Amino acid sequence: MSGGYKEKNACLFDSHAHYFDARFDELGGADALLSDEVFGQAVEKVINVGTNNDNNIVCINQALKYDGMYAAVGIHPEDARYCKRDSSAEVSVLEDIIGNAANRRAKKIVALGEIGLDYHYEGYDRNLQADFFDKQMKLAEKLDIPVIIHDREAHGDCFETVIRYPDVRGVFHSYSGSAEMALELARRGWYISFSGVVTFKNAPRVRAVVERLPMDKILVETDAPYLAPHPFRRRINHSGLMEYTVKAIAEIKNLSFAETADITYRNASKLFGVE
Repeated sequence: MSGGYKEKNACLFDSHAHYFDARFDELGGADALLSDEVFGQAVEKVINVGTNNDNNIVCINQALKYDGMYAAVGIHPEDARYCKRDSSAEVSVLEDIIGNAANRRAKKIVALGEIGLDYHYEGYDRNLQADFFDKQMKLAEKLDIPVIIHDREAHGDCFETVIRYPDVRGVFHSYSGSAEMALELARRGWYISFSGVVTFKNAPRVRAVVERLPMDKILVETDAPYLAPHPFRRRINHSGLMEYTVKAIAEIKNLSFAETADITYRNASKLFGVE
């Protein structure tokens, strides 16, 4: 499943993907894809992001197989409702997974996430999500580790939560909020990440945020296997297609593809502490 657009002499950093997701089984699993279409092309680094304490372990083990892959571990707001333990117990397990600095290096864990709030689907439990979010922000503060924020239709509550923890920094992934909120987050040291949504014809608001943000606060991601860029929308996404997203951002910012790839690569490397 390769794309038609190929840019040479540029290294890409996919700041958010889920290569343990079962959807990759439709393509025969993620391994061949990662070897050929991802690390075999222009992609040099990928953050593999967990969503619960079961797939956090799978996420870490997968990252250990590839030189260019790193892990983020956390409890997604949608996954919180399916946890068998209460929030304190689940976050305690998460803390054990992350461990001390030496343990993190050995497991290639570079962030806590994804965490946050999601008010999109009917039946969500606002209080439960807020409880998990708050406890994980406290853990990030304690461990001095960056966070990856999931914010879907919960912009105000997500913003109010993160500003309660001024010593915690990270990224709002696949950003869908306002330009004003993005600018305030950037002013406070946060990064904003954009997925294939920025290539969609019906996403002028997202492109407007890109236009106003400083380049030193922008990251690029796939959210693979989701949010494939145009013209691959609704297909299984992977990091090899991220160049379409980089190209769209380059056009909005009036930069070359290589400049955009380089800046976003350096931004992600700085946030996640990756050489």
